[in-house]
Amino acid sequence: MTIAIRVEGLTKLYRRAAPGFRLRTLKSALLEGSLTRGLGAEETIRALSDLSFEIEQGKAFGVIGSNGSGKSTLLKTVAGMIKPTTGRVVVDGRVAALIELGAGFHPEISGRENIYINGAVLGLSRKEIDRRYDDIVEFSGLADFIEEPVKNYSSGMYVRLGFAVAIHTDPDVLLVDEVLAVGDEAFQHRCIRRIEEFLGLGKTLLLVSHTLDLIEEYADEALWLEGGTKRMLGAPRRVADAYRQAVAEDEGRLHQEAMEQRLQEGAEPGDGVEGSTRWGSQEAVIEAVRMLDAGGQERYYLESGEPIAFEIDVRCREPLTDFVFGVGVFTPRGTECWGTNTHLEGFTSESLEGSTTVRLTCPALRLAAGEYLLDVAVHARDGYPYDYRRRILSFTVTSPHGGVGIYFPVHRWEFDASVRWKKRP
Repeated sequence: MTIAIRVEGLTKLYRRAAPGFRLRTLKSALLEGSLTRGLGAEETIRALSDLSFEIEQGKAFGVIGSNGSGKSTLLKTVAGMIKPTTGRVVVDGRVAALIELGAGFHPEISGRENIYINGAVLGLSRKEIDRRYDDIVEFSGLADFIEEPVKNYSSGMYVRLGFAVAIHTDPDVLLVDEVLAVGDEAFQHRCIRRIEEFLGLGKTLLLVSHTLDLIEEYADEALWLEGGTKRMLGAPRRVADAYRQAVAEDEGRLHQEAMEQRLQEGAEPGDGVEGSTRWGSQEAVIEAVRMLDAGGQERYYLESGEPIAFEIDVRCREPLTDFVFGVGVFTPRGTECWGTNTHLEGFTSESLEGSTTVRLTCPALRLAAGEYLLDVAVHARDGYPYDYRRRILSFTVTSPHGGVGIYFPVHRWEFDASVRWKKRP
């Protein structure tokens, strides 16, 4: 097994540039041998922290994470554009990097001249660039603009020229950041085909993308970075699903905290104007809402058909004899997907006092893939609201199968013997 990229204990610190922090002199830096040595933790930003992993030759490796998690810093370190503060990065073979939009291009000169400059930077001789020039221009699709100064190029044209140069330098390791998302549909397909050919030749790809489907489809292994540290490393589908779940949980938690903050800042709970997120008399108060999986863990990212429970914490300000608990699921555009309440299902209220927890369990939530919002309410039988929480939670449903709409029933196709199908690869 040949290792194409080895990252060992990689840490990268940046100086803070905020006002009030001490700027070091060139003399002190030379005497101490470091621009960051002696700086306190409050004077530095830790972009990467003790990161270690290996990428086998011929493999595609995906990196995911939120903005500011250290993805671009990692790629720049692997590319040799920046040096680690501690640790080391070892790369076997020639590296080509497409990391920043327009990186390495001179805006005042033409696309043709930039091809030669970039090719030389990536290690090609002028004769080698001459031989590949026509292929680079054809791949980029910029023949009509190749003599124009690149400052006149759109962001998509920048990416097309940069990728075309990078992929035609015959690198052993290709580093690609999110910039591919800027290209149009046709160019993206062209890039994917070329990446597949690249991997077919036994070359190595390190890909950073927010498009998780792309990571799942093409990566052999994936790394989830969070705050500059390794949150998870493993099979792309497993890592991407864990990341989606964490994002959904954070969104749900922030949404609920924002609603609580509004109430604390004096929002009127009885205000029933259109678009309000909460209204009612507050004789009974919904204090928290959670979505739980079969194991009792909070889940806001699930696959269609999974069991789920909606758990509601309620506190009564005074004893009640007339009460109904209700739950509704909606699309972000307001389409009602499903809703029910205890009155509709035959429960007759008798007494409610103090604090309690109500749970509505769905053995199989068969919503189609998409984004959904949750309404929760406690009210009287005639509809008089005690506490109505609109859009209190958001959650995501995925499905391994196709389909449109909002409902995903159990189903199967049946065919006569005269109908035949090819097996998918």
